[in-house]
Amino acid sequence: MDVKLIGLRKIPLIKENDDIARIILDSMDLEGIEILDGDIFVIAETAVSKSEGTIIDLNSITPSKLAFELSKKTGKKPEIVEAIIQESNEIIKVGPDFIISETKHGFVCANAGIDESNVDGGLATPMPVDPDKSASDIRIKLENAAGSEIAIIISDTQGRAFREGAVGTAIGISGMEALWDRRGENDLYGRELETTSIAVADELASAASIIMGQANEGIPVVIIRGIEYFKKLKTDSSTAKSLLRPKKYDVFR
Repeated sequence: MDVKLIGLRKIPLIKENDDIARIILDSMDLEGIEILDGDIFVIAETAVSKSEGTIIDLNSITPSKLAFELSKKTGKKPEIVEAIIQESNEIIKVGPDFIISETKHGFVCANAGIDESNVDGGLATPMPVDPDKSASDIRIKLENAAGSEIAIIISDTQGRAFREGAVGTAIGISGMEALWDRRGENDLYGRELETTSIAVADELASAASIIMGQANEGIPVVIIRGIEYFKKLKTDSSTAKSLLRPKKYDVFR
């Protein structure tokens, strides 16, 4: 299987009410790229949050008593701590310069997924309110414009337990399953797989992150082309919620 990663370099800085799908189509026209069946578009969540206007003005936040307490423990400013609290269902663990929480969406990650990079000073971007819906809206517009079957993944950069560094992670998806259940298939020695489930949405988000970068690369959209299992996993009812482990099985909480 030959896989190609295409970073769209003609995407402008996103503003509130911008039409992400239209911007993608215009960028592809400028770069001479057509949408093909099976293309998977990975879009940085910061771009989606900006377009939807889900921007936090940290200067307008009044920190709570808990925010001041956690600020002392983490070294973070009370305003960003309060924003994290407001975007969380539960504060799970606090350490130097980080707060692990469960977001309103159910994701367990550092700082409720709030990002202070690639926005003006004093502002921060939380995750989109409904990343799956955002992905679906963009997919439908692109498919209608191109007449092709595609998938959309909204990605965020997150850390992982017991490992240093951050990788791209899927927080929203539309057009294909987020998980590939391979139970019942055989391995190279003919043994039947009993527990194997592949987080393909996370794998694809991580692959796209190589091109997106984390600094001033300015590539918030990456097309992944040539994924053979796309047709097998094609669906109109996918959700990133399938990637979330139920709390009762979360042995770390």
